[in-house]
Amino acid sequence: MKVLLDTHVFLWFILGQRQCTPATRAIIENPKNESLVSMASLWEIGIKHALGKLELHSPFEDFFRSFTDGGFVPLPITMPHILELSTLPLHHRDPFDRMLIAQAKAEGMQLLTADPHFAQYDVPLVKA
Repeated sequence: MKVLLDTHVFLWFILGQRQCTPATRAIIENPKNESLVSMASLWEIGIKHALGKLELHSPFEDFFRSFTDGGFVPLPITMPHILELSTLPLHHRDPFDRMLIAQAKAEGMQLLTADPHFAQYDVPLVKA
């Protein structure tokens, strides 16, 4: 299964937070699954960290290296993602979340999230 991790799910996993349930961890760690993280998530993390709204266990450069060394597949933002984004209804106004929804729809993959707002969209979800 190809699964796109919502930003908060990625952070829970990578920072070892208790919100990352054993079931969620099993999905991410399953070698049969392809766990993708959007560049939109890394962008959001970088912004929140720079503003002092998100504390990481290490400097951002080291955190970024742990992403690239951790087996996650980076998902770039492409034109089809932007086109899909432009068709989404405005149920949810967070631009980063909207991009993740658009990417999952455009790529035909499931979105691993705990955000109840995502259910308003026609996108396959896996509950985190």
